[in-house]
Amino acid sequence: MKTTRRKEQMFHEYFKDWVNLYKVGAIRSITLQKYYVTEQKLQELVPNLKLKELNRNSYQKLLNDYALTHEKQTTMDFHHHLKGAILDAVDEGIITQNPARKIVIKGKTPRPKKAKFLNQFEVQALLKELNLAEDINWDWFILLVIKTGLRFSEALALTPSDFDFSKQKIIISKTWDYKNANGSFQPTKNESSKRKIQIDWQLAMQFSQLIRIKEQDKPIFIKSRVFNSTINNRLKVLCNRSNIPVITVHSLRHTHASLLLFAGVSIASVANRLGHSSMTTTQETYLHVIQELENQDNDKIIRHLSMLI
Repeated sequence: MKTTRRKEQMFHEYFKDWVNLYKVGAIRSITLQKYYVTEQKLQELVPNLKLKELNRNSYQKLLNDYALTHEKQTTMDFHHHLKGAILDAVDEGIITQNPARKIVIKGKTPRPKKAKFLNQFEVQALLKELNLAEDINWDWFILLVIKTGLRFSEALALTPSDFDFSKQKIIISKTWDYKNANGSFQPTKNESSKRKIQIDWQLAMQFSQLIRIKEQDKPIFIKSRVFNSTINNRLKVLCNRSNIPVITVHSLRHTHASLLLFAGVSIASVANRLGHSSMTTTQETYLHVIQELENQDNDKIIRHLSMLI
């Protein structure tokens, strides 16, 4: 009887209940917010679609309608959110067959991609434009992310107590919830994100002077509410002055990883330094760099083998 009633339930209502049951308290607030956005979009696109009416055709139509205004990757993310609830509905016997099986992901034409990372010469040009004053400013933040590959929220959360200058390491154990007006410390993205990052002696010396009189448990970069657009705007000014491609603060993280890979650092070490949960993530994110390095390795292999006569 209960299953029969659930079949009459609207799909967006079931999804909302599913999120409250399985996601609230189990995932980070920033991730949970994405599920809420999915629920709102679901209610907007199919307000009257009942669970019993959910089949391959109706589900594919839903994805197609979503894809009209979203790029392919965003449509894939939307599908992955819904798929979890759908599979549970199948397990509960509310839906007899999986409507998400063999679906086709579509999407509108992607916007022209901005530069994802800088090369070594562009980084050097950017560094020359930094205004590294005696007190903490956003140029110091940019330098730090270039040299560590920290996520934006991880760098914002740094306090003086996170620096171990004797071992030249930075301890990453939290993030800063900059999207909240009040701001607060939050857990890291995942367990792998908790890590210690080795820094060079010069950066260690610079920051030991910068933070020597700062409160030990207060974020060194936070003075008021922070928006990533603030740092991105500063970066834009610096990039234009340097006559290099305009990038975002997240691209500084990509730049750091790319420089390490081109320098011959192993994928495993780069993955650990970035706080990736697996090397697969690193390989997929930096596939273009890895392929270029493989081409260089192939040239070395052929040159070496040709000498074996």
